[in-house]
Amino acid sequence: MNLFNIFDTIAQVDPEFNERVSPRREAIRNMASFGKKVTLAAMPFVISDLFKKAYSQSAPTDVNGVLNYALTLEYLEAEYYTLGAAASGLVPSGKPAGAIATIRDHEVAHVNFLKSVLGNNAVSKPTFDFTAKGTFADVFSNYDTFLALAQAFEDTGVRAYKGQAGILKGNQVVLTAALQIHSVEARHASHIRQMRRARGGAAANQKPWITGANDSGIGAAVDAVYMGEDNKIQAEVDITSLNGVGGKISTNAATQSFDEALAAPDVLNIAKLFIV
Repeated sequence: MNLFNIFDTIAQVDPEFNERVSPRREAIRNMASFGKKVTLAAMPFVISDLFKKAYSQSAPTDVNGVLNYALTLEYLEAEYYTLGAAASGLVPSGKPAGAIATIRDHEVAHVNFLKSVLGNNAVSKPTFDFTAKGTFADVFSNYDTFLALAQAFEDTGVRAYKGQAGILKGNQVVLTAALQIHSVEARHASHIRQMRRARGGAAANQKPWITGANDSGIGAAVDAVYMGEDNKIQAEVDITSLNGVGGKISTNAATQSFDEALAAPDVLNIAKLFIV
């Protein structure tokens, strides 16, 4: 058994693995001097301890659980855009209607893909209430409300996929597909934000990226979507303390420069607002 070949193989999947185990590598190398029998006897315990320290034991590892979590979000988005595209007089004709139809088709494709991967393990589609018990009562009659809520859903999707990517490291095929969906959700989020900006009015200053804790313009009802997005510290570095062009980096620029992940329980709590 060449343990260091194993390390190299793991490092191809997890680029941070070497950093996690490097302090313990030398100790393992030194074991060779104690004799072959002692080394082989001790090795299982060393490996066990090494991996317990390198990876959190409490981290979830259920790939099907992650995929069903993603499927629930995709069900929500696919139905939302399907209903919006079909609502008479809601979406203006031309480019807006084309964009919403395209996003709808993407979300439907995501649903079908995840269901095909999960097979019999796929969860059923929930029953949705996109008014959130009356909070957004005009969601399918007021185009601005429809776009604002679409933005919240897309921003949630981007953060949700980011939050679960690490669990899929052991399955490169599924991880690749999940990251592809993540990038599409990011493009949707940016495009919806720009569609809102083009509308003018209250959304005239909307940017194609998240600024601060809640820039949706639809109030505290979606605060949970943006929880933590006002973080300006990355890897223990306060971004606003760094020098930028023309001076220090602003708080807005610091929060815009990094997207924060959302944990699964937080995302599902958001989704529950719209599930009957």
